[in-house]
Amino acid sequence: MKKMTAALAVLAALILACPPACAVGTNASCAILMDAESGRVLYEQNSHQPRLIASITKLVTALVAVEQAEDLDAVVTVKGEWLGSEGSSIYLKAGEEITLRGLLYGLLLQSGNDAAMVIACHTAGSVEEFVALMNRRAAELGMRDSSFANPSGLNDDNHYSTAYDMALAAQACLKNETVAEICATRSITIGTRTFVNHNKLLYRFEGCVGMKTGFTEKAGRTLVSAATREGQTLICVTLNDGDDWNDHMKLLDYGFKTYPRQALCGRGEALGSVTVEGSLIPTVAAVTAEEAGYPLKETEALTMDVELADFVRAPFEAGQPMGEAVWRKDGEIAARVPLVAQSGAGLDVREPLTLWQRLGALLGGAA
Repeated sequence: MKKMTAALAVLAALILACPPACAVGTNASCAILMDAESGRVLYEQNSHQPRLIASITKLVTALVAVEQAEDLDAVVTVKGEWLGSEGSSIYLKAGEEITLRGLLYGLLLQSGNDAAMVIACHTAGSVEEFVALMNRRAAELGMRDSSFANPSGLNDDNHYSTAYDMALAAQACLKNETVAEICATRSITIGTRTFVNHNKLLYRFEGCVGMKTGFTEKAGRTLVSAATREGQTLICVTLNDGDDWNDHMKLLDYGFKTYPRQALCGRGEALGSVTVEGSLIPTVAAVTAEEAGYPLKETEALTMDVELADFVRAPFEAGQPMGEAVWRKDGEIAARVPLVAQSGAGLDVREPLTLWQRLGALLGGAA
């Protein structure tokens, strides 16, 4: 009886010490669950391990193309030398005319490799130049363990990424209204083509806002998904996962239930005041320039510090930088929001005249 009691005590201790990630798992080689707003990682499994990623590559392709484009409704004339890519296709033909926007729908919904090639060549003049843009953008996003060799995701030794890096790419795509809108589209008819989104989570999971699927025999099934509930958006990425639909639903549910978004501040919330010099207004309120939130478990809490300028000199307008509010978790910065002047102030108090200015005034008066 004593041995059994001891064993139960050890088991209870292990359960209490086990981190939240023990509550969920996946069939993937690599996985991550990230809060889109804060970037906080809520679950990870080999998230920094580089692997083949297949067609989830096309999120980066779309992001680069949209950011580079001057007009998404510009008509693209398909050139024969841009065609011939293997794999999934929207069956473009040489000489055909289609808008860049239409190509993007074919890229993200139907996963057309031919659409990827045409987008790349139209945008940058060649696949090589477009790939250079992809790698440059990836570096800007902090995707340190990624390398792109083509715009479609076909297997290549120099084409790889990680679950963490692709979550960063997904963050950027969600911030881009055009890419986010296309990813969330279930189906659309453009000209004679009807594109149907391959992402089954759009139909199966409450709040899913899409993203991208991928598959090659060497890469296995890859998937990036995102979902929004009660103002919180979560990103999930799995690489080489034979049960990705179910794994994503479990991870997303886990994230929303375990790490709900806690509001930190609203926009325009006063968090202090700053002394005004050179004006009849003695102080000006320092207010938050934007709202902020952070995912927290019930047992977690943040500390907040307000860092303000010593003074501000008139004249200035509303929106003048005043400092920032910083929230920390276990000493690490979790969120920060700029603080700005709630209102402006005019120059009501003149600066003392210099000696030369006083002499000039006297001489002017004597004349």
